[in-house]
Amino acid sequence: MSAQTHFDRGHTDDLADFVAASPSPYHAVQSAAERLEKAGFRRLAETDPWTGEAGGRYVVRGGTIVAWYVPESALPETPFRIVGAHTDSPNLRIKPRPDSGAYGWRQISVEVYGGPLLNSWLDRDLGLSGRIAFRDGGTRLVAVDRPLLRVPQLAPHLDRGVNDNGLLLNRQRHLQPIWSLGGVDEGALIRFIAEEAGVEASEIVGWDLMVHDVQPPAYLGRDREFLAAARLDNQLSTHAGTAALAAVAAGSPDLPYIPVLAAFDHEENGSQAETGAESPILGTVLERSVFARGGSYDQRARAFAGTICVSADTGHAVHPNYPEKHDPTHHPMPNRGPILKVNANQRYATDAVGRGVFTVACERAGVPCQEYVSNNAVACGTTIGPITAARHGIMTVDIGVPMLSMHSARELCGADDPYLLARALKAFLEG
Repeated sequence: MSAQTHFDRGHTDDLADFVAASPSPYHAVQSAAERLEKAGFRRLAETDPWTGEAGGRYVVRGGTIVAWYVPESALPETPFRIVGAHTDSPNLRIKPRPDSGAYGWRQISVEVYGGPLLNSWLDRDLGLSGRIAFRDGGTRLVAVDRPLLRVPQLAPHLDRGVNDNGLLLNRQRHLQPIWSLGGVDEGALIRFIAEEAGVEASEIVGWDLMVHDVQPPAYLGRDREFLAAARLDNQLSTHAGTAALAAVAAGSPDLPYIPVLAAFDHEENGSQAETGAESPILGTVLERSVFARGGSYDQRARAFAGTICVSADTGHAVHPNYPEKHDPTHHPMPNRGPILKVNANQRYATDAVGRGVFTVACERAGVPCQEYVSNNAVACGTTIGPITAARHGIMTVDIGVPMLSMHSARELCGADDPYLLARALKAFLEG
């Protein structure tokens, strides 16, 4: 083993299982809920009245899950400690009229979701996943987790300049996957999905379907020091937050805070959705928890004033082939712990006090910590952190695991970092 590989891989093995079982945000929520159920958490319906009793609870809305644990000693004004993450990843999503094709090829019409590296979706074995909706308002998850589709790249014989001039992809013309031969068959895809799900096609009235890479996660490197997988941004943090919350609930009944996990959908396209971080769902859940424990508006305000959120996403490791893209004094590396993400223009929400909170949590957990700031000449991305801070008026700290190939169909991180992140998040939730 390399000098930087010290940790038991049980957590990372479980992350690999989580990712493999979660080809869509809806499946990621299901995977998180299953782990929380095993830890004693119970699901609540948003339409039901809530009680203030102690214990673990969670709510699900589409591709979003919010879970929390109320200690026996909690008062109405007890603050929250929140781990924020997101369940969605950039990909290709199926259009409302999916059946298309030309020249004897049957294809599926897709729309680009978020900001993927488009070339990474070429020449891959792709499955289909997501959810279907029925006439009665119910939904069902569906996953065709085997090679079904492919987006074929044009051969270099027909694009002689591709290796010198770069690959140019038109989002409308060049990304439609092939999946069969023959003329356009209207309704064929949904008939196929209905058969896979064991339902009648006539009962399906809507779908949120997407393609996914069917290649399973794998360890990589001389000493297996890397993890290569789809959707690490940001199922890695969703999984770590789930594990941390379950561990805190099991081992720390007298907490000074109420630990919370909020894993949102639609971060990759701006969070403006009923299941996004810009929706009221997190604030509504926290308020209902306060009021269910007999709290007043003043106690709700006091609870929020003492609340801290960690926005756990992924970040950029220094790229050895493109060092000029990084700040010359900030070079995060894999397997050296999570990064504190800082941006003076609040593209990340971290300030000095929040930085101190997370630094102390890492120290308590025995976890190393790094820092990240973008190159001044390179535009900085953003996260749910600033949205959470501004919408709810709570201190928020942006952190993450450093990685390469972010927004690719297959990303790469250090194999120890998921475990280190989970340890740091557990210490943070414990307060």
